[in-house]
Amino acid sequence: MNKFNYNLDFKNTDFRLHPELYRIGVGEQGVLLVEPYKSELLPLWRFKTVEIARESSKAIYEQFEKYLKEKDFVGADMARKYLQMGFTRARRYANHASGQKYAQEQPREEAVEYPYSSGSKFKDNPILPQETDALTNEKAQAAQVFKELWFKAKDNAEYKALKKWFRDTYYK
Repeated sequence: MNKFNYNLDFKNTDFRLHPELYRIGVGEQGVLLVEPYKSELLPLWRFKTVEIARESSKAIYEQFEKYLKEKDFVGADMARKYLQMGFTRARRYANHASGQKYAQEQPREEAVEYPYSSGSKFKDNPILPQETDALTNEKAQAAQVFKELWFKAKDNAEYKALKKWFRDTYYK
């Protein structure tokens, strides 16, 4: 029911005009595919420093509120996903300054393309050691900034009601 449909023509689909085609999916699915929201939100998404994360998450949350006011669930859900992605990506760099979680020794032999791949092609390799300051460094603090607004968005009563309406309307 919630499965994100990767078989759509994302290059030529305007989900504002065709919300019935959108599926919530799991986590951040579709965050870099669903237009026009990707074009509206991606330029706002930054997490290099705590201050940049504050500005970015605030701008994305303002978009979230704008979409809610317009009763645009797809936009609100995409904004929620960008807040979530701000948290997860900042945490990745907090844990591993290079951004690489796995040793780059040997890629998987099977060629499984996105969206059907299950993560990194190095997923079967050992996990690299976590940074010693992974819980306190600047990226960890940036992640916390995003987490607060991500949770505020996902727990928003108006968002939850709009999500229920969206499912009741389009998930037949």
